[in-house]
Amino acid sequence: MADPKVDFDLCIGCSLCAELCPEVFEMKDDGLAHVIEDADCDDSNCCEGAADSCPVDAIIL
Repeated sequence: MADPKVDFDLCIGCSLCAELCPEVFEMKDDGLAHVIEDADCDDSNCCEGAADSCPVDAIIL
């Protein structure tokens, strides 16, 4: 699986991805979700669930 990305133009900062997949996504001071540096979806089984749960489809896998 490719590295996950967050489309900052779409992200509304709901933090659902960080709650569902905290080993890959985190909320930063800008109020948006970010991918944790060196995080890997292959090591985590939560990326697809986080992407599917994003209300604005801001997560790109």
